[in-house]
Amino acid sequence: MHCPKCRKIELKDSLLSDELEVKSCQECKGNWIPTEHYQGWKAKQPKTAIAVRTLTQKLDVDFVQSPYDAKAALCPNCGKYLSRAKVSLNTPFYVERCNDCGIWCDHGEWEILTQLGLSNTIEKLFSREWQAKVQKAQHYHKERQALVEKIGSELAQEIFALAEVLKDHPQGDFALAYMMRRVGESKKQKE
Repeated sequence: MHCPKCRKIELKDSLLSDELEVKSCQECKGNWIPTEHYQGWKAKQPKTAIAVRTLTQKLDVDFVQSPYDAKAALCPNCGKYLSRAKVSLNTPFYVERCNDCGIWCDHGEWEILTQLGLSNTIEKLFSREWQAKVQKAQHYHKERQALVEKIGSELAQEIFALAEVLKDHPQGDFALAYMMRRVGESKKQKE
């Protein structure tokens, strides 16, 4: 079995965290995780709920994206193209898998997935629902950051708190309309 990225290097038996049996490439340091090994390892892991907002937080790690991450790859077992799921962090990367045979993680990606609490739910990364939730969470995070940059942290925090109160209030839309009207009137008076 050859490395899906280097293509000529023979994969060697190895272990990842918690006794997960993998096939590793000595050249690019990537890991092939056979489905049966992953499923056996996963069955022994505690069940944890994954918060999508985790992917908008900054991790305190030295992660450098593998130069092989941009390369399309074939399954080292059956030869089909590996599907890719983007993990959108400050330094984004792709986890790849063959639906039948296993998962490929480039160098360092498994460790990041473990830190994020995603290593035992990798299949979720490949669902449209998960990717849509991640995009929504990232958009929300960017929108909040933009507001902080525009009006300052102190006022932005007040707006965030007020928004949380109004979103659940039965007359929240009325309060929002009032604020929009007041801000609009103020702008007209300045012109």
